[in-house]
Amino acid sequence: MNRALRWTAWVVAVVVLIAVVFLVWANIVMQGTRSDALQVWRDDRVAVRDTGDSVVMTPTGDADGVGIVFIPGAKVDPYAYMATFRQVVAEGTTVIITKPTLHLAFFDTRPLSAFESHAPAVRTWAVGGHSLGGVRACQLAPDADGLLLLGSYCANDLSHSYIKVLSVSGSRDGLSTPAKVDAARHLLPSTATMTQVQGANHADFGAYGVQPGDMTATIPRTEARQQISAAIEAWARDLR
Repeated sequence: MNRALRWTAWVVAVVVLIAVVFLVWANIVMQGTRSDALQVWRDDRVAVRDTGDSVVMTPTGDADGVGIVFIPGAKVDPYAYMATFRQVVAEGTTVIITKPTLHLAFFDTRPLSAFESHAPAVRTWAVGGHSLGGVRACQLAPDADGLLLLGSYCANDLSHSYIKVLSVSGSRDGLSTPAKVDAARHLLPSTATMTQVQGANHADFGAYGVQPGDMTATIPRTEARQQISAAIEAWARDLR
């Protein structure tokens, strides 16, 4: 009996230790670059508010009726994506950047409707994500009109869907590599728009510095962001 109790206590202690280590690891996030975030806050074309479960970016001028629910990559601060969507929002599209459970998209089971309520005037909704966030976005795509993948790819089959898909990848992405994006291309509709930014890496889709495992970009981040934004703007116009 004593041996059984000691064994049980040992197992419980190990499980608790693993849980604590995981929680600490999950909550060490890649913070957004302060200077990039400040530029967004100071842009009078864009309004930003924190709703607790997400960061909502809305145009202060004319809105085009399109909204994107965007899911961050694993352990990336949601605010790190404000710079990515600054120009997109200024052009009229609403963007809601979610705050995933434990900063990991696959723990977040909330439906799109949980975030769409933050922008009731939006008529057409798309879902998108970066890296792991894009994998989760693919799962939610059947409930949306559009799918945006930034440095990501699907694990579920959407090839027979009529959803409007934009996949933007980087030729220097060390995580969602060009080979991985190409290997998952058959899971997207044949009409999907595939755009590769030459010289861009995985971290270029946000503003949070260098990411472990990534390759070195060969173009300035400002240039990569400009190309990424232009691709998103064109795709968003097609959703109207």
